[in-house]
Amino acid sequence: MSATATLPAPVAAPTPGATVNGLHRWKWTREQYYKLGELGFFQDKRVELIFGEIIEMSPINWPHVVGCRKTAELMERVFAGIGWVGRAEPIALGDSDPQPDVAVFAGRFEEYTDHPKTALLIVEVSHTTFDTDATIKAELYATAKILDYWVLDLDNRQLHVFRDPVELPTGLGANAYRKHVTLAETDTASPLAAPTATILVRELLP
Repeated sequence: MSATATLPAPVAAPTPGATVNGLHRWKWTREQYYKLGELGFFQDKRVELIFGEIIEMSPINWPHVVGCRKTAELMERVFAGIGWVGRAEPIALGDSDPQPDVAVFAGRFEEYTDHPKTALLIVEVSHTTFDTDATIKAELYATAKILDYWVLDLDNRQLHVFRDPVELPTGLGANAYRKHVTLAETDTASPLAAPTATILVRELLP
């Protein structure tokens, strides 16, 4: 008797999205995104879900590794007793599932039974991705009401601090940060959730 092959379960079609330049775009849900991963669609690829679209992430170069590690280790000291630090781990934000380079979550890791849905602080380390991190990612985190979002710009040795997320005028369908401060490597910053801490920007840089 011949064996019968077992076919993978079908993945539901993505949900309708906006029409851009006459072309209809489709949006994936987080559930569909994870199902695709289980079926092996992203094997050997680094991807994340941003506003319902599956985006392939850039390769990780050494300056990026150093910036991420230094930032994460410093935040672990700063937020000791306040929260725990995630390193490129998913955060569930509606129709998005980004993997921020460094994120600080309230409480203890053991208290979580699923992906966090908000963060005390998110830091993206930018080497070749600054334009995306300062625009699309900033809109994403502002929409999710992340109060404190930092972009560490390795090329220009600067730290961009985004705060005060607000909804833009009706019809634009977007959110943005009202405050954006650019700090040089000799400047200092204090996280909103750890206001007594003083962080020298140079301490985060490779």
